[in-house]
Amino acid sequence: MKFLHTADWQIGMKADFVGRAGQRVRDERISAGRRLVDSANAEQVEFILITGDLFEDNAVDRVLIQKIADVLARFQGPVYLIPGNHDPVVPGCVWDHPAWRSAGNLFILIEEKPVEIPGGLLFPCPVRDKYSRKDPKAWIKGERGKEIRLGMAHGNVEGLFQDQLDHPIARDAAQRAGLDYLALGHWHSTATYPDSDGIVRMAYSGTHETTRFGERESGNALIIDIGGPGSSPKVKPIRTGVLTWLTREQEIHAPGDLGKLRQDLEGLTDPETLLLDLRLKGLTYSVEKDELRHLEDLIASRFLYARMDSSELLPSPEDNQWIEALPPGILQEAAARLQKMALSGGQNAQAASRALLELYTVAGEVNR
Repeated sequence: MKFLHTADWQIGMKADFVGRAGQRVRDERISAGRRLVDSANAEQVEFILITGDLFEDNAVDRVLIQKIADVLARFQGPVYLIPGNHDPVVPGCVWDHPAWRSAGNLFILIEEKPVEIPGGLLFPCPVRDKYSRKDPKAWIKGERGKEIRLGMAHGNVEGLFQDQLDHPIARDAAQRAGLDYLALGHWHSTATYPDSDGIVRMAYSGTHETTRFGERESGNALIIDIGGPGSSPKVKPIRTGVLTWLTREQEIHAPGDLGKLRQDLEGLTDPETLLLDLRLKGLTYSVEKDELRHLEDLIASRFLYARMDSSELLPSPEDNQWIEALPPGILQEAAARLQKMALSGGQNAQAASRALLELYTVAGEVNR
């Protein structure tokens, strides 16, 4: 048995937090779906499992539902889907759309009962509530048979961070339920869970296209190959995403560090598919003002999206040049006093450093 496991497409997500790049992010989620179907056809898998959160919510545009159904209908075999906590089974949900009935190969599984599939049995665990304390796969009896047994569930594996009790799933859930493989959805990073024998029978595929900064090992789908009942599944990740979400924290200690950082960023490949979250910490020097502006211009123009946080970049207390360049009088005197406080190391040193940075920024704006 060979199949593809995917989840958490989150079609319809707004991505407003990346501004004008949001439209590209939304478009790429649909394109990633097409790439996934093309890979499934090329790999000659027998079917596709989608384990929840195909959509961001049940209020997505109806035309978008039709578009995704059309994408999945291009697969040459059956596609089995369960609702997740973002798109649960409720009145008026996305699963009521006629597109699912029009496509002969799409099967929305909204009942907790075994489904016969080529070579085995499939145990779906559809989600009906956004949050729940119930184990979604508790209904599956751990009875071994002569067929390959697969499960589909959407929830939180024990031990993972969660704000609320969220459809809890035990780390040995596949063993308890007598499953050859348990396909999971909910977390956006690819993750596998070996059983007590070291065999991976449970995994998150992760989202098919990275959703936001901070996600690790996302933008994948999984090809699963099982030789027979009780056999060890072969789990092969395939890349389906194209966008790169890069978070970079950079310490600035001396003149020249900003120039080295800029050169590193200039060397990044495929900037048109890269979203950058740049965080600067450390010290800045008056001689580096032009370099800092150059860096700002670079990230604003080169990448699909970029933001730079320099709130923790403080003017070097030892740097007198910019203070001496201030107009004589109250500003220069205030800057000198703040510099002295910052260098003192006392309880007000940090506040003085931040005030010095504000003054430094204002002075820079005036002198532009």
